[in-house]
Amino acid sequence: MKIPKNVNEVEWQTGRFRLDLNTPKVMGIVNVTPDSFSDGGQHASRDAALAHCDRLLKGGADILDIGGESTRPGAQELPVAEELERVLPVVRHAVTLGVPISVDTYKPQVMQAALDSGADIINDVWALRWTGDPSGQTGADVVRQHANCGVCLMHMHRNPQTMQSAPMEGDVVPQVLSFLEQLTQHLQGLGVDSARICIDPGIGFGKTVQQNFTLLAQQAAFLTLGYAVMAGWSRKSPLAAVTQRLLSTVATLDMRDRLVPSVTAALLAVQNGAHVVRVHDVKETVQALKVFSAMQQQC
Repeated sequence: MKIPKNVNEVEWQTGRFRLDLNTPKVMGIVNVTPDSFSDGGQHASRDAALAHCDRLLKGGADILDIGGESTRPGAQELPVAEELERVLPVVRHAVTLGVPISVDTYKPQVMQAALDSGADIINDVWALRWTGDPSGQTGADVVRQHANCGVCLMHMHRNPQTMQSAPMEGDVVPQVLSFLEQLTQHLQGLGVDSARICIDPGIGFGKTVQQNFTLLAQQAAFLTLGYAVMAGWSRKSPLAAVTQRLLSTVATLDMRDRLVPSVTAALLAVQNGAHVVRVHDVKETVQALKVFSAMQQQC
């Protein structure tokens, strides 16, 4: 499949930067958590996280995405104060590195503090729908008040505690498409310019293995909404499910064994029109995309 023409017509306003998505961008994941499903604890300390930011940039990352709370299946909610303690020191360093800085959070207080510290993007698995803030403030309120920040709205079925115990049913693409269309229209109605908005179909968040691959195969449908599209396949269990003989090995599959499937999925996502791929393995993904780009230039 060729990349749809409108992939070259999209820009993403992200705080201090307006990203030209004529070529796909690689978002490097910085998990400042002890319990992430794929690299929990590796970068949990401030110094380890800062060093990881530097490594990802050396590997070719265009964006850094910093997260302090795991959203793996079954993950429990983290107190705001603890999330802030994990995230803000890393954000304050990362904003000096010359690339857009994204913060992976659904809590308005964390969004506010991160943006006030110079972050450029809010990457929210709840798509600004979370309503647990004691002040009553919503994520949409925070994003609306920061006139240039970018925002990524992701589709998630149910919540991290229950999403895989009762995954979606039925035809996944129209359901996810309708959800994202409604949320983006609502956000634009609040005065948020469309150039600030990115959408993410939410691979692995309450979908079956088949539904996840349907979203990949039919990803071009999301381009019709006119926003930047992000794909986040990196190291997720659907990849393990189709590459392992026994499903019992999926949860314990070594990170190194997820590398090739992850890079392959990122490449396929770009081939099907993704503007941004969110990945752990930045260097390898960048190398693969360079090969893909060299081929595309001859088409």
